[in-house]
Amino acid sequence: MKFGPKYKIARRYGADLFEKTQTAKYALRTGRGVRPRKKGAPRSRSEFASQLREKQRARLLYGISERQFARYVRTALEKRGMSDDEALYRALEGRLDNVVYRLGIAPTRQAARQFVSHGHFTVNGVRVTIPSYGVAVGDVIAVRAGSAKKAPFAAVEDAVRDRPQPVWLRFDTVKGIATVVGAPRMVKAELPFTIAAILEFYRR
Repeated sequence: MKFGPKYKIARRYGADLFEKTQTAKYALRTGRGVRPRKKGAPRSRSEFASQLREKQRARLLYGISERQFARYVRTALEKRGMSDDEALYRALEGRLDNVVYRLGIAPTRQAARQFVSHGHFTVNGVRVTIPSYGVAVGDVIAVRAGSAKKAPFAAVEDAVRDRPQPVWLRFDTVKGIATVVGAPRMVKAELPFTIAAILEFYRR
């Protein structure tokens, strides 16, 4: 899904949203993304504006449309037996395109969405072309046999060698097969957005 010029978006919502805006080139071009106000004191954000910003950051980070993101939040708010923030986090992290990105097979989430939509992966032996497909514990994700020798996947073992692997995924880099062995565990201090603010935004 296209969201517009990444540099422009990053200047507004933060350089950590995209891989290409976390480079020296971006810092030189934008002055590290800092655009000081020329007049008056710094403008403080309202609570609503802060919540909206956090929602936009999360949506842009995962590459999700407004409608789809709102659906994830509504489902999380209705889920029983789990906190709202944990339910939302698991839904976002459990997307197939995000799993492909987390494994290190794709350099960006955008590339991961493209890989999945082009049918390069299977889940439990079935070809999946839906990036938002939600994986579950026990699912086996693999590079499709017909895609294994293509350029993006032929050197998977080298591509992921220095990439930290999530504890909830077990990846056999030689065979190109990953297994979901647990659920994503949220660590709020490590999140690049405030998930509580997002939930409050949708509770209005």
